[in-house]
Amino acid sequence: MDNPRPEKVAVVTEVQEKLASAEAAIITEYRGMTVAQMSGLRRQLRDQGGEYCVYKNTLVRIAANNLELQLDELLVGPTAIAFVGTKPDGSAGDIAGVAKALRGFTRDVPALIIKGGVLGSRTISADDARALADMPSREQVLAQLAGLLEAPLSQLAGLLDAPLRDIAYAVQALVDKQGGEAAA
Repeated sequence: MDNPRPEKVAVVTEVQEKLASAEAAIITEYRGMTVAQMSGLRRQLRDQGGEYCVYKNTLVRIAANNLELQLDELLVGPTAIAFVGTKPDGSAGDIAGVAKALRGFTRDVPALIIKGGVLGSRTISADDARALADMPSREQVLAQLAGLLEAPLSQLAGLLDAPLRDIAYAVQALVDKQGGEAAA
């Protein structure tokens, strides 16, 4: 672009910053979607830490090339990008949650097509983006990890408690056998 307008330079800079700072970005085609559908999708993505933006392909291509990302084959037709950043509460966005929201939305609105995206600094295909939706959410992974850490500790507590419990059962059985109550 020879002598680009300041507005275009600002958009390229914005896209470049979002691509660089986002954990992931999923590129979609939104042809045929209504404004209400776009608003609903934006709301769903915001809850997962996603931001859904529409940019001109040429400006996104320039920003991606500046970051040495190869997105040219994905930037065909009307394109929107779901950036994974932070949730409204300030916590980290959920890549799997954003991918699940997009995949779920494609079931209701077939006009939305997932083309691929960027994960970190690596370009991913549409199949890879769909596979992200099959991953457990961050909260599920943390819960599973907590369960893995808690299980051995529970077993250890049970093992340490077993001899005392066995002695108590033996004393109670002896008392029951003699037909009386245990002396204090």
